[in-house]
Parts: sequence; structure tokens; C-alpha cells
Amino acid sequence: MRVARLYDLDDVRIEEQPIPELGPGDALVKMAVCGICTSDTFPWYVRRKAPAVLGHEPAGRIVQLGTDAEGYAVGDRVFIHHHAPCMTCRRCRQQEYSMCKAWRESSIDPGGLAEYVRVPGHNLRNDCFVIPNDLSMEDAALIEPVACAVQALKRKSPIQEGDHVLVVGAGMMGQILMLVARHHGAGNVIAADRVPYRLNKALELGAQKAIDVSTVGLADGVADATNGDMADLIVVCPGSIAAMEDALTATAPGATVCLFTPSAEDERLPISPHDFWFNHITLTASYSCGPPDTADAMDLIRSGAVTADLIVTDRFPLDRAGEGFATVSAAQDTIKTLVIIDPEEAAS
Repeated sequence: MRVARLYDLDDVRIEEQPIPELGPGDALVKMAVCGICTSDTFPWYVRRKAPAVLGHEPAGRIVQLGTDAEGYAVGDRVFIHHHAPCMTCRRCRQQEYSMCKAWRESSIDPGGLAEYVRVPGHNLRNDCFVIPNDLSMEDAALIEPVACAVQALKRKSPIQEGDHVLVVGAGMMGQILMLVARHHGAGNVIAADRVPYRLNKALELGAQKAIDVSTVGLADGVADATNGDMADLIVVCPGSIAAMEDALTATAPGATVCLFTPSAEDERLPISPHDFWFNHITLTASYSCGPPDTADAMDLIRSGAVTADLIVTDRFPLDRAGEGFATVSAAQDTIKTLVIIDPEEAAS
């Protein structure tokens, strides 16, 4: 089978390797489509994993089941999580699914950017979903990123009805976060970015205000958009200390600032405990998602709140996966990039 193996951001090779062999509880999925996540283009993250077959936004069809696999049938269209929690440990009971030891140790084999993927029995049991008939394969490839937005906005930093919500960074995840924020009752959704295409897309998708931070200070732009109230909830998408510091200047009293993306490991964010204390500012983070978020995400996509038709701008065949990574990494006139592995199946 063919895989797209990433050796570095500018070095993605199409290679042949054997189709994975199944264990008794496993499933073999013939891949249809897989999204490229922005996190797959962070140099420090990629170089820590390389060489590797990435891809954690996959959708495909089960073509083989192990002798002990239950709950699924050959022919089922499925979305599969690359990680799956145990659902029984202390962290899972606290709904901190990405802190679960089993979550961190689990993975799909070899990754979503392959013609076939082995889903281990653990993942199959705990975080695999049959795709409803009213969802396309492309829609299903959005389930994981939408679930990450659901965790951020529903569990880690819940929106209050009528909130001024500022999303810093209007790329793929920024657009999804804004759509989910609107669905959950945000009163005023504000986008901030440097790329005109992305700012215009945010307005097209329903944001009330788009701030070009290359020409206007973020705090000034937010003050103008909120009549001086400032932002009640800020989600920071770039893994940039400068963007995080800038976000802290736009907070209303009692605001929550959610870091949606990590910085590099050796970077530090300076904060003022004095300002946090006197203004009741909450700083939180949201890392990945869990099975309940996945179920909610599927419902959101089925409702039409977030769909491939709204946000997918670029599609590449597996042979051109390297161009897909370059497109996401450039972060310019693009929103969501998909790799189409089986064109006929992806269109279903």
C-alpha cells in the first residue's frame, strides 16, 4: 500500500509498505480522505516525530475485522480517532481524556495518510464512530477538529449566552471555533488575523468583526468591536508567545483566555498575577478531545453548523500530499486542506 511519510516539512515521500496485519480485536480500514491538521506543520512537533506517517483526521470504510472485533461490520463507513482513552481511569472520570495514559499510548497504524489503516481493538472499542448516512466522507474528516473545538468551548472554557468571543488566528481551527461559538450562543464573534482572505472568510461565515492585526492593535480593535466592553472569551490559535501576550490585552473583567495551541517546549509566557487577580481573569488550555466531544461534533456537522462545504478550500490526492502540507504551512489564502486517498469513496 502507499503511504505519505513525512521526513521534514518540505520532505514528504510517497512510499510503499505492507498492509498492516490485524490482531483479534482490530479492524482494517480502507482510507477515503484525511485532513491535514495545522499541528502537523509545526516544525518542532514534526521533527520530534519524523519520519512518520501523520494524519489524525481520517475517514474510511472497514474492509476486514479481526476474529474478536465486535460492534462493527465489514462495509461500515467509520471515523477513527488516532488516540483513545480507557474511559475508566481517574483522568477519564474527570473528563480529562487526553491526560489518560491509554490515550497517550494508543495510535492507529500507520497514520491516516495511507491507503489502509489498522485500528487497534482499544481504539475501535473506545473512540470509533460509524458515519451516519447523511454525512459525506469529507464531512466525517472534520469530526476530530470540530470535536477539539467542542471541548474548548463547551467544557474547558464554556461560552455564556451573549458573550463577546474573540478568536485569535482565523485559519482552519479559528474558523471552526467561530462557527461552534455561534452555535453555542456567542453574541459577538470577532476574528483576528493578518491574512485578508481569512478575515473575509470569517465575515462570510458569520463573524461580526474581523480585525487585521497587521494594521490595528488587537486591544484597540476589540474595544471598537465591543463598544469598550472587551472580550469575555478569547481563544488563541497560534502557538506564538506574542499572540498569547497580545490576547491578554483584550480581556474584559472576568474573561477566560483559552490557549488552543502549545508553544514550543522551551518558550515561556509572562503574565501579571496582579492583573489576573484584580480582573478575575482565567487562563486555561484545551488539548485534543474525548469521545463525548466526538459525538457532539458529529451532531454539529449533521446540523449543518460546520460542514466541508463551508470550510474546505483545498484538496490534494495522496501522491501530492507534500503540496498539501506546504499549503497548510504557508497559512495564506486557504482554510481547510484534505488529502483525497480514494476519490470515488471520498465523494460518497
